[in-house]
Amino acid sequence: MPQLGESIAEATIINTLVNVGEEIAADQDLLEVETNKATMTVTAPCSGRVQKFLVTLHESYPVGAVLGYLEATQQEIERLGLNRQATAAENDRANGNGGKGAEPAKPGVEPTVRGLPVPAHAAGATYMSPRMKARMNELGLHAADLAGLPGSGAGGRVTIQDFENFIALLERSKLSAASSMRVAVADAMRRSWTRPLATVALPVWLDPMLAHRKLCDPKPGPALYGLRALAIALAENSAPAGRLVGNHIVHPNAIDVGFAVEAEDGVLVPVLRNADKRPLKELVPRYNELVELARERRVPPDATGGSIATVTNFGTFGLTWATPIPLPEQTLVLGMGAGRLVPNWDAAKGQFVPVMEANLTLTIDHRVLDGGAAGRLLSRVAALLKHPENL
Repeated sequence: MPQLGESIAEATIINTLVNVGEEIAADQDLLEVETNKATMTVTAPCSGRVQKFLVTLHESYPVGAVLGYLEATQQEIERLGLNRQATAAENDRANGNGGKGAEPAKPGVEPTVRGLPVPAHAAGATYMSPRMKARMNELGLHAADLAGLPGSGAGGRVTIQDFENFIALLERSKLSAASSMRVAVADAMRRSWTRPLATVALPVWLDPMLAHRKLCDPKPGPALYGLRALAIALAENSAPAGRLVGNHIVHPNAIDVGFAVEAEDGVLVPVLRNADKRPLKELVPRYNELVELARERRVPPDATGGSIATVTNFGTFGLTWATPIPLPEQTLVLGMGAGRLVPNWDAAKGQFVPVMEANLTLTIDHRVLDGGAAGRLLSRVAALLKHPENL
């Protein structure tokens, strides 16, 4: 198995392209394989005859695994330097280190990328020694807490001595206790970050929303406009809000959407239930009530958990662009940036006119959604915001 790309450690056999006994040319495609990035082919290193394959379809093999044998000419063997390897193998057998016809064991994965905290295809904590994991459990630490700690062991592995030096350094530094909310937020974000996340964005005009808001009493917050638009879009197609569990997409039973509220030393996410079935005007009182309760850290149980997406208005901090992270149980988070006046060409007037524009971002679990589906969902939300009277 060749190295099919930087950081790719293995590939799955999906098809054989030649038959045993067939004469093949150098660089001819022999096997079709699938990696975590694309479908590729394994080519012949030289011309010759296919002697046998050692692979099973739909099984994965690491880089360096023997996939089969070619019967090559002496000229090709010498060109590739395989005659020296064959001599070494014969010596091993003569010394009793191997038997004739013995199949080689699958080698371990050896990625080409070096200097990473852990090798490719290894999960952080499982690459640590039992002693290291016991010491971390004793101190209540997670693998993510060591993200910035360079390891001195083989392959960049963090040794127990590295860890103890790190703890000693912490004890000499200024420390402050993290609040229970800060720890809870950190744990949620750590679990969320184990997934592949991606963000798409789209600028949207706020003028229709701002004009509509002036006519309302009480006035909806910008995040509530976004929440209601997202709820309608997901009611039309709930698949983007599904969660991947094993090999199944779990679709939501209800369009319950949360919204982020900054509280002391953290963020709370109250939930508006059935946001797709309640018009904007009806949602305003409950939204305002939950905002105040969240700031007091008194969100009621019926407005906690179970949401399928979150809306966050990072524009309140003057930010025009951000990449918020969805909660662990969610696939989506819609972000709204700060509005600002920008010039827009008006073809009818033949001149630029000022419009209030803001960026909408949508961060997704890339296992469930691809860029196209995320883009269509975000475009639908933007289209709904252009007609706030229909919300």
